[in-house]
Amino acid sequence: MTTVTNSSKSEQAYAWIRSRISAHTFGPGYRLVLGSLAEELGMSVVPVREAIRRLEAEGLVTFERNVGARVTLVDESEYAHTMETLGLVEGAATALSAPLLGAEALDAAEAVNERMIQMLDHLDAHAFTELNRQFHSLLFEPCPNPHLLDLVHRGWARLSGIRDSTFAYVPGRAQHSVEEHTQILDLIRAGADPLEIELAARNHRLRTRDAFLDALHTRSHHNSGDES
Repeated sequence: MTTVTNSSKSEQAYAWIRSRISAHTFGPGYRLVLGSLAEELGMSVVPVREAIRRLEAEGLVTFERNVGARVTLVDESEYAHTMETLGLVEGAATALSAPLLGAEALDAAEAVNERMIQMLDHLDAHAFTELNRQFHSLLFEPCPNPHLLDLVHRGWARLSGIRDSTFAYVPGRAQHSVEEHTQILDLIRAGADPLEIELAARNHRLRTRDAFLDALHTRSHHNSGDES
């Protein structure tokens, strides 16, 4: 009975801490003090410690000697390189997929983008990010080059390990993102030159990269202040 209770509390603590990391209430570098978290959650430190270990395994939390647990810092260089590479390969994959995308697939992508638009006033960053993945997947999955498609999949996987949701960190990017989605769809529907489609998809990715890094630089001193 006790084990079940501890497991339940650990799950509760995990969900609570993770949601605050995702919403950026606990930003990169934020110190996670076991006692304070346990007090706020109304439980002992044992399930909180278990929750933090689980978050560490997911790469969202890092332990530092003589400091304790902190929200993992964004590796700017890794993020920038991943986004740049993903922009190149996803842009190419989208351009190659374009002639193979029929009306049904394009209508499905448009429907996903419409759901994203409906979320703008009350943004759920996690749900928005998942819809964003669905949108792009519909456009690049028909790519006839399996090697290129594999590189796209690897880029998305690596990106998710670096930062769970760009839109949680830069909510204002969401509006521009859906507008750019519409532009990409319009180009594909119009049978635009493949290079034009490729550049639109690539620049869409690079604008997200730039918005995230700009926000990271702007807020970094605030995170330092939170830790003092």
